[in-house]
Amino acid sequence: MDKIDELQKKIGIKFKDPQKLVLALTHRSYLNENRQLKHSNERLEFLGDAILEYWSSQKLFTKFPDFDEGQLTNLRSLVVCTQNLAEIGNSLNLGSFILLSRGEETHGGRENISLLADTFESIIGAIHLDQDYQTVDKFLTKFMGKNIDTISKKDIYKDAKSIFQEIAQSKRGVTPRYSTISELGPDHQKIFEVGLYINDELIAKGSGNSKQRAEEDAATKAANIIV
Repeated sequence: MDKIDELQKKIGIKFKDPQKLVLALTHRSYLNENRQLKHSNERLEFLGDAILEYWSSQKLFTKFPDFDEGQLTNLRSLVVCTQNLAEIGNSLNLGSFILLSRGEETHGGRENISLLADTFESIIGAIHLDQDYQTVDKFLTKFMGKNIDTISKKDIYKDAKSIFQEIAQSKRGVTPRYSTISELGPDHQKIFEVGLYINDELIAKGSGNSKQRAEEDAATKAANIIV
């Protein structure tokens, strides 16, 4: 429980039931090597994702009264995107706390941006169940409030795919396309790998628990390659 105590101090929340936080950190791969456990953090991720969507929508709606619906939507996309959530997870050294299988860890699971983002959302869900929405609000304001300020100062409020499309059209004069390379796992636990192509050239690969997240991941990586 030393690691759990350490994480509670980092996030500034003492759980009534620390096992909820343990569950939020339990990746499904960990179950393969710990058969006594029956649940991973995926249900908490589902809940946390919905709470984060609501929280960010409410914060942006209040903070930017002059923004129209399109601006708010694009800004929210940047706030809740995989890359941004992973960066916040890294600021908490979240990768060191996640319960992973040895195989997943060997393949860089602790640095995987999709996995970090998913775990951050799981923690949101766990906080909501263990405490209340007010505690979630304080937690997200503490770790994402300045983040929103930083993102909002950018000249454009677009998601990673939109940003990369502009880069590709400017640098190469073509529109990028995305193609699914593989789908692994059962229907409720699929991991998608998507390739981003310019003409027939594979520029980057991305992964995520939905095609949208995988495409977003690929676009983020591609933007760092073609600048």
